[in-house]
Amino acid sequence: MSTAPTRSQPRLLVPALVFIALVVAAVASLGTPLITSVATAFGVSLDSAQWTLTIALLSGAVATPVLGRLGAGAHRRATILVTLAIVVAGSALTVLPLPFAWLLAGRAAQGVGLGLTALMMGVARDHLPDKRGAAAIALISVVSIIGAGVGYPLAALLAELGGPRAAYGLGLLVTAVALVTAWRSVPAAPEGRSAHVNVAGALVLAGGLFLVLFLAGQRGLWSRHLAVAVALAVAAVLLLCVWTVVELRSGTPLVDVRAMRHPAVAGANIAMFVGGSGMYLLLTLITRYAQTPRSAGYGFGLSTFVAGLVLIPFSALGFLAGRLTPGLRRRISGPPLLAGSAAIVGGGFVLFAVARSSPAELLVAMGVLGLGVGGFSAAMPGVILAVTPKSETSSAMSFNYVVRSVGYALGSAIGGLVLAAGTGRLFPDEGAYTTAALVGVAVMAATTLVSLILARRGSPTSSPDAA
Repeated sequence: MSTAPTRSQPRLLVPALVFIALVVAAVASLGTPLITSVATAFGVSLDSAQWTLTIALLSGAVATPVLGRLGAGAHRRATILVTLAIVVAGSALTVLPLPFAWLLAGRAAQGVGLGLTALMMGVARDHLPDKRGAAAIALISVVSIIGAGVGYPLAALLAELGGPRAAYGLGLLVTAVALVTAWRSVPAAPEGRSAHVNVAGALVLAGGLFLVLFLAGQRGLWSRHLAVAVALAVAAVLLLCVWTVVELRSGTPLVDVRAMRHPAVAGANIAMFVGGSGMYLLLTLITRYAQTPRSAGYGFGLSTFVAGLVLIPFSALGFLAGRLTPGLRRRISGPPLLAGSAAIVGGGFVLFAVARSSPAELLVAMGVLGLGVGGFSAAMPGVILAVTPKSETSSAMSFNYVVRSVGYALGSAIGGLVLAAGTGRLFPDEGAYTTAALVGVAVMAATTLVSLILARRGSPTSSPDAA
């Protein structure tokens, strides 16, 4: 017999949805602080160890629209439980004493959980009152981003004490708890819905996203084999164009591409793509700068664990912004909030560019970044869902998260390319960080401009649940 709650039990539902979204985000991001530990423990190169992060992002980007489409149907609860079971199984593979290939398989399975965030939003929108549902959706969006800041320092500490398997053991524990939480708390979808997965579209999308993420992670390919990199980039663009055509012709598309023509939806996704690249760029710059040894002439030589603590202001202020944004949303429409949040992130870039002589200044810049990212993430769902039917909540937000993932990959690539262009003997020249920060200022200025244009076009100001 199902133990799922009904609309009369929202108090337990919101913490459950937020917890699940936080867990899948934190577990998928475990690859970031463990790359060096994995390379040492498994005797592989750093480039190979980097795939413990890349493969999770890739599987998440592919799984997100598929799960979003399944979540639009009658079997949403089963989809959530099966997906979490896959994440738990993948977590077990990362802990068991198996070869490196099995670790990658486990990380791919963990990344599938990233597709659950949009489903959590769909549950909140269907089973909570309008005002409470909007606040819950905003919070789910925020924790899906700050989850990296929550898991980073703890995973780094466990890796220093017991190796990467100890850190991945934490992932196994929390994903098992998330599975039990979902079984106890997530209700079934409303009756009368159906969903079909466009398998051909999913395969073409997987190929395109694989090339995008591969090119973002292989900076050496751009410097040593530019012609090959350009050819792969063209292939990626062609695959994504083919995917768009397939989706337009399909009677059961993964994503309703036609809905992207709505100014609010198109503008929000463009802002997410551009803004996401800038946000991830600053996060990368600050953490890398903090760990650069003082022998380079700059940096603070922080250990992986201590560098992870630098993310605490990011998570704390991001969470605070996520809590405050729904209240502001009732007085200010979504696009101006996106513009203001993007401007705040731009301010974080300015701070990093002009003041990074002490760890305290890095903490301030990271806090400003968290404030901007939290506000941006909390405002984004309202802009898209104001013009989206309830039945399409998961599908619409899943596309937005694919866009975000690609934007993050682009931000990582931009940072790597700019720093590589200014590399000295072992480490980048400090001026390369200033150059990268100025690039980030330009990116966030463009995001602010897109958001303001969206506001002038009269984006809907209704709550997400009023559509």
